[in-house]
Amino acid sequence: QVQLVESGGGLAQAGGSVRLSCVVSGRPFTSYAMAWFRQAPGKDREFVANINRSGGTTYYAQVVEDRFTISRDNAKNTVYLEMNSLKPEDTAVYYCAADAMYYYSPYERYTYWGQGTQVTVSS
Repeated sequence: QVQLVESGGGLAQAGGSVRLSCVVSGRPFTSYAMAWFRQAPGKDREFVANINRSGGTTYYAQVVEDRFTISRDNAKNTVYLEMNSLKPEDTAVYYCAADAMYYYSPYERYTYWGQGTQVTVSS
């Protein structure tokens, strides 16, 4: 089975930065496209960004595309989400997800999911 473990969440101030990591184990990391999602209290889960298996193609939700960067290190089986210029509305539980297929779109039907890491942005 594939396991995804997120880390790096915590408390940040508005305008600050946080970097999330997600380590994947159980299957070859390069088999999977990766994505980040988030869910704020009382809201539906929403797509944040995705990246293809090689790392050469990325896609972002419009609300984050100028502030967040998704990347991956295939040698470390890790996908990252660098979040800059944080806003209070970025407060959410952030989840990483993996799937064998990559779509250059806010595709949501990923096969494997992590447990999530909380990011709280104070104003």
